[in-house]
Amino acid sequence: MITQEQIANVVDLQKELFGKIDSFSREGLDKLKAADSFATIVTGLRRCGKSTFLQQFLKQKQVDFFHLNFEDIRLAGFEISDFVRLSDEIQKRGINTLFFDEIQLVKGWEIFIHQKLNEGYRVYITGSNATLLSKEMGTHLTGRHLSSELFPFSYKEFVGFKKLEYNTESLKEYLFSGGIPEYLKTGINEILNNLMDDILIRDIAIRYGIRDVAALRQLAVFLVSNIGTSVSANKLAGMFGIKAGSTILEYFHYFKDSYLLDFLPMFSYSLKTQTRNLKKVYVVDMGIYSQNSTIFSDNSGWRLENTVYMHLRRQFKELYYFKGKNECDFVAMERGNVKQLVQVCFHIDNMNFKREYEGLKEAMNYFGVKTGIIVTFNQQDRFEENGCTVQLMPAHQYLSEEI
Repeated sequence: MITQEQIANVVDLQKELFGKIDSFSREGLDKLKAADSFATIVTGLRRCGKSTFLQQFLKQKQVDFFHLNFEDIRLAGFEISDFVRLSDEIQKRGINTLFFDEIQLVKGWEIFIHQKLNEGYRVYITGSNATLLSKEMGTHLTGRHLSSELFPFSYKEFVGFKKLEYNTESLKEYLFSGGIPEYLKTGINEILNNLMDDILIRDIAIRYGIRDVAALRQLAVFLVSNIGTSVSANKLAGMFGIKAGSTILEYFHYFKDSYLLDFLPMFSYSLKTQTRNLKKVYVVDMGIYSQNSTIFSDNSGWRLENTVYMHLRRQFKELYYFKGKNECDFVAMERGNVKQLVQVCFHIDNMNFKREYEGLKEAMNYFGVKTGIIVTFNQQDRFEENGCTVQLMPAHQYLSEEI
């Protein structure tokens, strides 16, 4: 049980620590959805800047807001009955816009949010777990929430934040440092090590009651170290002391829900086939890869492919890889229509050109698309054949353009 006085003290102390608004504006502020009687929910990787993002949004609208972060240790033990005292504190302050960080830590939170919406409050929520958008909202908040995702800095944001130019030098730096704001401000590597531990312990192990944290961590490090490769839960069964493929598959879901990793399916018009085929694994931030991978080479090719994947992931929810006789890295779709076909190759030469070109052309023919892109580190060219165009594009140009 938390008293109303305790709640008031935490709100006041957090307000002091919340500090001044970050002057660097994030992408997507103009696209954030908000409406009366709907909760606006922003989910994303821990420490990617969700709170700052919403703070900037509300400041733009010149809105005074009531803010409470439920990860505060002083709120440990907060129960559903304590929402009555929280409601009293909100009413006492006379503020109509509510902003909650990680409120999903409290069981029954969705009932409280539903009540606040019915009372006419504007509600904004951040959370570091994608299940905010699904299971826990399926009863009281169905159809009453507008959801958005936030990721670490894109290449464009990275260049703007660091005051760099769009070129191969800034691209190479981004491929290694990633886009976690706190890390870019400080350069302290331990921030990225601690971030991965926080995700594994707080967002996964504690949340889902996983006792063998060592096995969980070993599996996570293995997947982080193997970005761009196909993975199978059944083939990994028996590794790291995890005997069942079904358990590993559950862990895959947890990694995805916590925004640590993402899994790319192979395209098929059959959902059953999509589910059965191998998925490729990608990490959500390259800084996490740099500091937690067991691969000690530069691995620039996989870094570039992962970075292009995240560029597409920020803009599309329907993403696949294509596999026929050859392979195409990325198929970006919107409502079932192909928007972009992308092949990634760090450096095109006589040894790999045919493989990359034929893989892209096969996908173009399969989907009936006339244009395709091969993203490289610094090469540029253009090929036209039978009314189709394949463009070779340097990554710093591709990543700086909105699709």
